[in-house]
Amino acid sequence: MRQLKSWADRGRRVVRNRGSTGGTLRSRMDDAGGNASLEFITAGMILLLPMVYLVVALAAVQGGAFAVEGAARQAARVYVQAPDVASATVAAQRAVDFALSDYGLAVGTATIQIRCRPTPANCLTRQGLVSVTVRTEIRLPLVPATLPLKVHSSIPLQASASQRVSRFWGMR
Repeated sequence: MRQLKSWADRGRRVVRNRGSTGGTLRSRMDDAGGNASLEFITAGMILLLPMVYLVVALAAVQGGAFAVEGAARQAARVYVQAPDVASATVAAQRAVDFALSDYGLAVGTATIQIRCRPTPANCLTRQGLVSVTVRTEIRLPLVPATLPLKVHSSIPLQASASQRVSRFWGMR
């Protein structure tokens, strides 16, 4: 066996030796025939699509949470500013509908519960505390309504807000 003089000579010798046992190095590399790109695309789709759906679904739920919380807060604010209970209820419903539509949710799907303290019979008493609870359901994106998953294809959300009636309420 002859003495190799440089690292380049050693590399050439290894390539020559490998080539003699199973064809040339280039012919063995050409045998892959693009399988790596196909495997990458397949694995990417299997892993990427559920991740994208998860991000979209979480964004929808977060948007719904912002909408319900904003609706409850605004409904409580307009309720305590109203001159009487009838117009306060209408104003609170209008505020909830506006807040939900502002976030792209269906108007009229939310339920509103109004509780008053210290006198539940009369909400608009001076220094009274009005609590508004808004409940709605957020549908998961890309779930068709025709599937029998109607119960499991939406997420219930609830938010509450409280406001105190002004001590000067009714002095107009």
